[in-house]
Amino acid sequence: MTTSAPRSPTARRSPLALPAVVTVAVLVAVWQLYVQVSGIRPQLLPSPLRVVRQGWAHRDEIGVHAAATLQVTLIGFAVSLVLAWALAIVVDFSPWLRRAFVPLFVASQTLPIIAIAPLMIIWFGFGLLPKVLVIALVTFFPMAIGLIEGFAAADREAGALLRSMGASRRQVFRYVRLPSALPWFFTALRIGITYAVVGAVFAEYVGASEGLGIYMSLQKNSFRTDLVLAAVLVTALISITLYLLTFAAERVVAPWVRAEGRARHG
Repeated sequence: MTTSAPRSPTARRSPLALPAVVTVAVLVAVWQLYVQVSGIRPQLLPSPLRVVRQGWAHRDEIGVHAAATLQVTLIGFAVSLVLAWALAIVVDFSPWLRRAFVPLFVASQTLPIIAIAPLMIIWFGFGLLPKVLVIALVTFFPMAIGLIEGFAAADREAGALLRSMGASRRQVFRYVRLPSALPWFFTALRIGITYAVVGAVFAEYVGASEGLGIYMSLQKNSFRTDLVLAAVLVTALISITLYLLTFAAERVVAPWVRAEGRARHG
């Protein structure tokens, strides 16, 4: 009797990614065919092939702007990450602070970023600070709420058992509440990191000296739709790369989360 070898993680992931790859390929093919058949001007809708060619021809210029966007994204997201962890922990240790701060966190998301970003530029100029503040404002809420809800979802029986054994509040937090919050945190992290790129590009679009946002604005004013779409493609690639890196971080920090998810789904 022979047994088949277990499939590798890459083999298991491939069928999951296949529908998305096929869908993108079909949409790009339809786009290319429409441009060729309709004869529409490149200023209105360039073909995917033209977008790739022009993006590659201007790769050095786009690369400089992409590096600036990536830098401000990572800095702003790091600031948001530190603030989210700090405030979520403080709120978890104080029910009164939870009732005081959570409504403020929710209210912060009612502020339209399209109105806040120009004000940041007016107040703080065209440097790094206003862009970092915009990114932090956009990404702070999902991570903070994810952590707060994750702490609250901890196993009460496990916490009660540790307390009966003489564990302190900090020890219960470390061994029960913190591990239970990590799945919630990484879900929020994946949401936040995509928001961070969007926030960075929008802040640059409003006012900056370099970055993909200002690059798109300049090319739009020059009617270079192909270069605008090339910059959009690079922005999407940055977002997808950062999104996928959160899974790698999850495997390093909390490997049991993925294992438990696979066990639940057979």
